[in-house]
Amino acid sequence: MSLFRDLFAWWTGRPLGTRLFTAFKGRFVGEDEYGNKYYETRDSARRWVLYEGNVEASKVPADWHGWLHHTYKQPPTKEPLPKKPWEAAHTPNMTGTDEAYRPKGSPLREGARPRASGDYEAWTPK
Repeated sequence: MSLFRDLFAWWTGRPLGTRLFTAFKGRFVGEDEYGNKYYETRDSARRWVLYEGNVEASKVPADWHGWLHHTYKQPPTKEPLPKKPWEAAHTPNMTGTDEAYRPKGSPLREGARPRASGDYEAWTPK
């Protein structure tokens, strides 16, 4: 089953084709704090990421995202972006996980759900 998964399952992040292309044409550039590894072709024309764990684009920090899309010529390992004092640390998208934001009144939030307030009026057909 592992060979079949490696050949056809793109969501694992490392199918056989990607691994072969990376081995023959890729040059390792760096790794971010989440364990994602970044590569480029020897002529720097193509750039890609091999995700650590599930493939989720929101796990790519802003500086690496800019490098992947050719906004920055040098990777963050060579020329880190200057950090502003007001910048928050990068967090991936948590939608669909246990760490997702659940506002007050959400059925998925723990605890008792508050009753509907007085501004709600149920519709009834005439």
